Amino acid sequence: MDGYNIFLIMLAVYIAGLVSVGWYFNKKQKSITDFWLAGRGIGPFPLGFSAAASWLTAGGVLAVIGYFMLQGMGSIWAFVAPNIIALLVIAVLVKKIKNLPAITQPELLEQRYGSIVRWPIALIITVVMILFAVADVTGLSLVLQTFYGLDPFYAAAIVAIAVSIYVTLGGLSAVVWTDVIQFGFLSLFVIAMAFVAVGTVADGGLQVPAISSSELFGSLPGDWWNPLSIGLPMVLIFCFAIIPGWIIEQDPWQKVWAARDAKSASLGMIIGSLMITVVFTACAVIAIALSYIFPDIAGMGFPAGMSLAEPALLAFVNERFASAPAVIALSAIGLAAASMSCADTFSTSGASCISRDIYQRYIKPDATMKEMMLVNRASVLFIILAATAGSFVIPNIIDAIHIATFIASSSYFFPLMGGLYWKRATKEGAFAGMVVGFTVQVALVALDLIKTPPLAPSYLESIHPVLMSHGVIVGMSLSAIAFFLVSFMTKPSSRVNLAPFFEEEAEELARYEAKGINENDPEYRAFLKNLNEKVTGERAHLQLNLRASGSLSWHELVDKLKASSPAWVTPTGLDSIYRLTHGDMLACVAVSRGSGEQDIWLKAEPRLETVGRQKRELFTAYEELKKVLGQKNISLDFY
Repeated sequence: MDGYNIFLIMLAVYIAGLVSVGWYFNKKQKSITDFWLAGRGIGPFPLGFSAAASWLTAGGVLAVIGYFMLQGMGSIWAFVAPNIIALLVIAVLVKKIKNLPAITQPELLEQRYGSIVRWPIALIITVVMILFAVADVTGLSLVLQTFYGLDPFYAAAIVAIAVSIYVTLGGLSAVVWTDVIQFGFLSLFVIAMAFVAVGTVADGGLQVPAISSSELFGSLPGDWWNPLSIGLPMVLIFCFAIIPGWIIEQDPWQKVWAARDAKSASLGMIIGSLMITVVFTACAVIAIALSYIFPDIAGMGFPAGMSLAEPALLAFVNERFASAPAVIALSAIGLAAASMSCADTFSTSGASCISRDIYQRYIKPDATMKEMMLVNRASVLFIILAATAGSFVIPNIIDAIHIATFIASSSYFFPLMGGLYWKRATKEGAFAGMVVGFTVQVALVALDLIKTPPLAPSYLESIHPVLMSHGVIVGMSLSAIAFFLVSFMTKPSSRVNLAPFFEEEAEELARYEAKGINENDPEYRAFLKNLNEKVTGERAHLQLNLRASGSLSWHELVDKLKASSPAWVTPTGLDSIYRLTHGDMLACVAVSRGSGEQDIWLKAEPRLETVGRQKRELFTAYEELKKVLGQKNISLDFY
């Protein structure tokens, strides 16, 4: 059996395993939280492995090895160090992020500023996720083309089919647990290749003079080991250009929201940074060995040698295992795992923006979960196909990742982080910061791509060092100026918008309206019997699934609930309505559409010490809902 057929069999088995994971979690989904946030029950280790896998694309690994070959440790600031630092910073921000009652960042920003910012940020995040996925498709294309001579279309097809099936079946739970599997494949592959590459040098394989490991590592020039060899100003520019964009990336925030508690989320991010460090250390070892095996490539310098340095590992595998096609197939699977582990995360984040933040928010607020699943599946396919098209325009793997990062940094770093910690931030300021940052950064990227000759230093960087990285420092600076200046010039945000982010503001709105309840009341006991309760970490997840006896007009229902009590508010549009009765917004009762046309879901996520009070609050909300529907002669049944 030839190597290509071996690869196809292994790939089929591997994808079947991933799909089975998605199918398993599909059976466990009973709510929106289950699908988009894995039921908020993910522990620190799967979270950490998933966080690491989501930032270790196949193309990224190949590019990092290329950087090490051409620039040594000074190259860590272009990709390696920002990965590690960003996850550690998110670990510090966990407590603030974890308690926000949102599923996506656009939803969060609408809560903070209003509807004016939700659609532009959803579009921006979708663009950013497509650009990140470009690196995945490009990396896997390079692998399949080098090993088997396949057209890039097949890489996109593999990623699109596999990811769209298991993601839309199992939601974020499937993403996290398949990431664990995929990180295992990738890390074992990279660590094994480090041993193989060093062993090849020590044995004198591939017709290179044999030298010991100590001689190999000692033969490097001293400057190779210096992480500041590119100069402190360049280090600072890289940090300011990349780290903000990765701190605010939507996918790690969704995983923080999916963690069972703040401690698990923080520990998970720390574990993720350690796992990334292990893989990148192995990449450095591989690069050292490959520099000895392919001295001509290592001597070409950056950026001229990057086109050969990126696929150097693939060339090594092809030569070293020419007589062992099964090993080449396993290598292809390991790198395919890396591509899928990132692509599923990016497509999930982007698809959630399309389905939840655009389709449900603006096109069909009363969309059921079944409809949302269909839109989500189509959105995943759209993102992968768009990434495939983008891979022909942006063939450089790291450049695709950097462009996505720079657009994110310039567009919404200040509106997002300012909204979390600065009360004076306004919707007009946030909108101005996003529009200015996005427009300027896209224009600078386009100018740089058009004006830069192949394999030459970037056009903007040749004008002035501060314009390196496609001028992201300029884009971020103008975004910050617009955000702060317009915020100071406009009216402060309303208390309803501030409530989810600043507890003291929420307390000012609090209405303790839950009526006294006789716990022996048969109706209350029936309610408790049908209430789904699950404890994860410091919170309980309460959900009541209801089915109406007749057809629902969701818009009318929301309007009548808001008219029945001032406690009912819609801070993120008509798709969800909250009963704002106390400072902890995540614990407040929320009502949304269920999986079918006549299904309604009520949920609350109180802290354990307030579960009893929130059960009574949920019952009060249920009775108010029942009363409103009763006016239309519609009854409610538990299911």
